[in-house]
Amino acid sequence: MAKTQLNVRVEESTADTARQQARRRGVSVNRYIEELVLRDAGEAGHSFVESAADFMKQYEAVFAEEFAQEFTGEVVGESGEDRPLETADSGSGERKGHTGR
Repeated sequence: MAKTQLNVRVEESTADTARQQARRRGVSVNRYIEELVLRDAGEAGHSFVESAADFMKQYEAVFAEEFAQEFTGEVVGESGEDRPLETADSGSGERKGHTGR
């Protein structure tokens, strides 16, 4: 992968800390900064997945009611009761009332 030069301005104390940390880890300052950015990007991705999971859990009942028919062949009524979806008489395996979503 091609490398690109990136120039940044930081406080002298921040630069000193970066140099010390890189030296402590036995890597160049460039590599140290690159690892920090990659780790931060990974954490952001992880945070997104956690947020999405929380969202899905919070709206689980809404999704279940809306999409239960498509995934289970059952209709979830407002009372919360599941009932099997009737199959077509033709034996084709199609379900009556299926919207094709």
